[in-house]
Formats: sequence, structure tokens, C-alpha cells
Amino acid sequence: MASLQASNLLSSSSRASSSSKRINAAISVPKLLRIRFPVPKTPSANLVEDLLLRNGLTNTKQIEKIVTLPRIDEEPFANSSTSKATAKLYAILEAVADRVEMHKNVGEQRDNWNKLLLNSINMITLTATTMAGVAATGGAGAPLLALKLSSTFLFTAAMGMSFIMNKIQPSQLAEEQRNATKLFRQLYSQIQTTLALYDPTELDVKDAMDKALALDKAYPLPLLAKMIEKFPAKFEPTFWWPKSQDFQRKSKRPGKNGWSEELEVEMREIIEVIKRKDTEDYMRLGNLALKINKILAISGPLLTGIAAAGSAFVGNGSWAAIVAVAAGALATTVNTFEHSGQVGMVVEMYRNCAGFFSLVEESIESSLEETDIDRREDGEMFELKVALQLGRSMSELRDLAQKSTYSRIEGTTIDEFGSKIF
Repeated sequence: MASLQASNLLSSSSRASSSSKRINAAISVPKLLRIRFPVPKTPSANLVEDLLLRNGLTNTKQIEKIVTLPRIDEEPFANSSTSKATAKLYAILEAVADRVEMHKNVGEQRDNWNKLLLNSINMITLTATTMAGVAATGGAGAPLLALKLSSTFLFTAAMGMSFIMNKIQPSQLAEEQRNATKLFRQLYSQIQTTLALYDPTELDVKDAMDKALALDKAYPLPLLAKMIEKFPAKFEPTFWWPKSQDFQRKSKRPGKNGWSEELEVEMREIIEVIKRKDTEDYMRLGNLALKINKILAISGPLLTGIAAAGSAFVGNGSWAAIVAVAAGALATTVNTFEHSGQVGMVVEMYRNCAGFFSLVEESIESSLEETDIDRREDGEMFELKVALQLGRSMSELRDLAQKSTYSRIEGTTIDEFGSKIF
């Protein structure tokens, strides 16, 4: 019995060990995983509605309250005049942003012209002056001839370069582009404000388009044929706005639209102050700067030409050398004063300031000439804009109008300018 039990135990243990080996072998064999890749489907037209239904929004009224996105296959701005105007304003906005970058780059380039041309002309003039002085101190024959010819050629080259530089006035060109950059950025901000606060119309599109084209005309980029005349017969302010500014955004305020008789009197007094003080002062300073610039622009090349003629006769007498050296030194001084002092830039700055005050006057006059008060811009908003343009608070603007009234009644001249900025 004992032997039978022992044999049974051995047989059972052997079967258990063999079965465990089979199980281990079966486990060690890797199985291939079946990975299913989903086939991409085209987006459903009702994808937004399906997502809303999955989130529990089963009521159609709730779905209607949610802003629906335009479908991919739909053409935007197809049926709405407001949306078409918005699209046009965005197109103008992109063009204005491009103008800002263009005028900024051109302004930097022309400012470099001013520095490089001035340094080159001064170095050439001083070198020619030195050669003329050295030739006068001694020497004869070939060395004297070489110094005389070199000095004459350098003076002649400096005279030609000085004439061209004085003709185009690089410092004034750079100031023109800086002003254009500032005004295009201002137009960019105005269009952004219109898009953010109002529902654009075709009148907004026309107004923005007219302003952009007026700026292109006032500040041209090309030098040939379209360059602004640097030495006009009469000093005139810059005009960079459309000739007709009939468009004014209507206010939604009922009644008198924020306008009153006191406000109209105040605006008329502000116009008088600007005309009598600011505009008159800048026109006077602009004429003075223009005359000085004309004298300097003529004197520089003229002195350089005199130096060239004197250097050609060095060796034939002491006066020739004196004329060449003195005229060369004076030409360098005049060129440095004109272009390092940027007299042309000052002229353009006065033109721009006078134009700014003309724009303020014209905007106030156009508002006051509009007899239909409902078609005017909101009175309080208009007063705020005028005060900010002149660098004043609204209370200071009213005080200025009162001072103007009192001075006119008493027959005296007001001692205060309209603007605190310029």
C-alpha cells in the first residue's frame, strides 16, 4: 500500500510539473495585437450642434442662443452690407499698416543720406583746402601742378555734391517720412476704433480711403517728379486730409446732441485764438526758416565754387591761395550749419505744425456750419477731442475761450497760445 501511494504521488507530481511547464510555455509566446486605425471622416456640417447635444443641450432654444460659427464651405460676408464694409475696412487697414512700415524705412534711409553726404562733402572740402594751402607754401613744377589739379577737382566734386544735397534736403525728406509714419499710424488707430466700437458702413470705408489717399498725396515716396518743392516762393502749411470732410458720425443722444449755444461760442473763440496766435506764429517762423535755408543752400555751393576757382590759380599770387583756403573753410562751416543743424527739418516741422492748426480750425468750422444738430458729432465728445488736440483739459479750454472773449471786448491781445503741445 505504501508503495502504491508513493507511485501515485510521483505520477501526480510529474503531471503537475508537466502541466506547469506547458502553461509557462503558453504564456511566454507573444500574441500579435490588433490595432485599428480610425479612418478620418470629413467634418460634419452640424458638428457644433452634435457637440452641444452631447453636452446635454437638447433644447433647440438653448442652442439658438449660442453664437454659431461660420461654416467652412460658406463664403463670409456674402449677404450683409455691414460685413462687406468691415471686410473693406480690414483691407484698408492692411494697406495702412504697409504704408507705416514703408515710410518708416524710407525715413531711416534718408536720415542716413543726410549724415553720410554731409560727412563726405566736408571731408572732401577740407582735403581740398589742405592741398591748396600746401601748394601755396612752396613747390614748383610737377608737385605744384599735381596739388593744384587735385585741389580743384576735389572742390568741383564737393560743389556738385553740395548742390544736389541742398536741392533734395535729406533732413527735410526724413522729417516728411517721420510725419507720414505718425499720421498713418493715427489713421490705423482710427480704423481700429471704428471696427471696435461701431458697425462700419460704406461711408466709413469712403472716409478711410480718402484719408489714406490724401496722405499718399501729401507725403510722396518718390524723389523724381513727385518730390515736394523744398524752396517754394511762399511758405504754406501742409495739407494731409481730404478737401471735403462732410462725414461725421451721428450721435445716438436724443435732443440737442450735447451741443449748446455756450459750446458753439466757446468753439468760435478757440478758432480765433488759434488763428491769431498759433497759426500766425508758426507761419512767421516758417517764413523765417525758409529764407535762412535758401541763403544757406545757395551759399554752400557758391563758396565751394569760389574755392575751386582760387585753387586753380594757386602759385600765381598770394591772393589765390587765400581765397581758396578761406572759401573752403567757409563752405565747410555753412554746410555743417545747414545740414547738421537740419534747417530743412525745421522748415518741414513748421509746415506740419501750421497744417495741424489749419486742420483743427477746419474741423471746428465744419461742425459749426452744419445746421442740422443731429448730423453733428456729439458735442461733449467733440469738445474733448479739441481739448486733447491742444494739450488742455476741458476746463482749461473753457477758460481760454473766456480769456479770448474778455480780451476782444477790452480791445487787447490775448497773451496765451491755444496749444500747449507745440
